[in-house]
Amino acid sequence: MLASWYDQQGPAAQVLQVGELPDPAPGPGELRVRVTVSGANPGDTKKRRGWTGSAMPYPRVVPHSDAAGVVDAVGDGVDARRIGQRVWVYGAQSYRPFGTAAQYTVVPGDLAVPLPDHLSDDLGASLGIPGITAHRTVFADGPVDGTLVLVNGVLGGVGSLAAQLARWGGATVIGTVRRGPELDRIDPAVVSHAVALDSGDPAAEIRAHAPGGVNRIIEVALSDNADLDDAVAANGAVIAAYATRDERTEIPFWTLLFNNVTLRLLGSDDFPAEARRQAARDLTAAAAAGALTVDVGDRFPLADIAKAHDRVDAGGRGRVLIDIPR
Repeated sequence: MLASWYDQQGPAAQVLQVGELPDPAPGPGELRVRVTVSGANPGDTKKRRGWTGSAMPYPRVVPHSDAAGVVDAVGDGVDARRIGQRVWVYGAQSYRPFGTAAQYTVVPGDLAVPLPDHLSDDLGASLGIPGITAHRTVFADGPVDGTLVLVNGVLGGVGSLAAQLARWGGATVIGTVRRGPELDRIDPAVVSHAVALDSGDPAAEIRAHAPGGVNRIIEVALSDNADLDDAVAANGAVIAAYATRDERTEIPFWTLLFNNVTLRLLGSDDFPAEARRQAARDLTAAAAAGALTVDVGDRFPLADIAKAHDRVDAGGRGRVLIDIPR
């Protein structure tokens, strides 16, 4: 099969290779997916770079955890009727060496989720890491129906899905963007009120829409927004943080404490298995109902995977996808 891999960590152009690898075969409880679209995430590029000092977990890594494709083989214990089924894949390279940047990937059966026929491969390849992370930020602490949810970084990959899931779950969503011109990109059907963080007093603007504070805060940059979150949190609120800029992040401890705020930190590779399965069910249901969309940015052929990784590292708008040749 045609695949990309790296045998050492480093810059994308130096370590990512593209060539032929043996076709994988599914073992017991596994199935094989013929990949059509692979999704590239910041977590994938961080693993490749050795972020935070992480070492190579395996002698060879085929990157990427997310994909869409078609089941073409099953191992013992997996229903043969799954062959030919369109699926979206998550967790392929989470504690596993070989991910989805290849014509075939082999995963445990429950990591390949049936993809309704009316949904695109692009959407399916965008539901894995960002979708399951978004689901966990919104629902880890219970239903959000009737609550006020603040999503910081509402235009980001996780933030946009978190906002849509919160709205799907019955919440009123307030979203923030970094700069005023980005407000034009907000979907008012999802985000009831949007605030630019470069405005004069974003906390006051949020409080104008939530006088009693917000019940849940989805946080992409805890080190940057800790004071803002403290200023707008309701008593008993939850701050669900999945990223930060500073490794040793400071928080206004005493005011958060007296406000009985819960700080939940979320690492997608280590969510409980049942939480991941519930997220997969809900993401599929919400997408099937038309409640989820993704903004696809740049897409690349597999031969240009190094450029795709550089694009992910550079940031910017939209999901980065890689088309896998047949």
